[in-house]
Amino acid sequence: MRPSSGGTAVRLARLSRHCDERFLFVPMDHSVADGPIVPAARFNGLVRTAVEGGADAVVVHKGRAASIEAGLLRNCSLVVHLSASTAHARDADAKVLVGDVEEAVRLGADAVSVQVNIGSETESRQLADLGSVADACRRWNVPLLAMVYPRGPRITDPHDPALLSHVVNVAADLGADLVKTTWAVPLERMADVVESCPIPVLAAGGPSNPGVDPVAYATGVMAAGCAGLAIGRTFFESSSPARVIRALSAVVHRAPAGAGHDSLPADPLDPARPVPVR
Repeated sequence: MRPSSGGTAVRLARLSRHCDERFLFVPMDHSVADGPIVPAARFNGLVRTAVEGGADAVVVHKGRAASIEAGLLRNCSLVVHLSASTAHARDADAKVLVGDVEEAVRLGADAVSVQVNIGSETESRQLADLGSVADACRRWNVPLLAMVYPRGPRITDPHDPALLSHVVNVAADLGADLVKTTWAVPLERMADVVESCPIPVLAAGGPSNPGVDPVAYATGVMAAGCAGLAIGRTFFESSSPARVIRALSAVVHRAPAGAGHDSLPADPLDPARPVPVR
């Protein structure tokens, strides 16, 4: 992790509740894009499950942040997401800013997040938004998580390792402290993405294919050198969210990759291929 100072360093430390510079974030901002993830009366219970299971932070939009019971976040950080679009738009990849850093600070946020879809029709505006939010984060000493994905009509392979290395470095160059992106195929090439980037890389939630074990996926991306995971649907769409979050927290916050193991984890996307430990 690159050096930070003052309030930014304090807040970055809070984002890793085990103080190991590893991160398990639970994005629950999907209700803007796709609709409610649970009935309103169950939302605080879902947050409680995430926190008690070991999540380091939850990611929500500003209105939802204001509705979370304050006591629930005593041992978990709050990340306020500033970008939005809906599935009903002509271009669902056209993210716009719907909040700002000062507003997030007033809500008690430990960090903010912004999404950029590289290759989308509105990429230039999204890049400008990322740059302006990064500037505000420096003024307010607030860490910035950039969610940067290869997504749009110009993208032919969103899991290409070279392309992912490019997009994570866009985040770093424009001032993000952490970057979340999709996984590489083959998964072992995620190590190349991580090695290219001067800031911690968090892997997005993983394939929605029911045949992919989320624990095996998490083990693979952590073995490849990722600093953590950002798991949303894998958590709240599970038949047992508590079990899933506990298992993923154990993977993210375990001993350094490979310690005490005689064999390498298999690539969950291709079990015949081991994931080299970096």
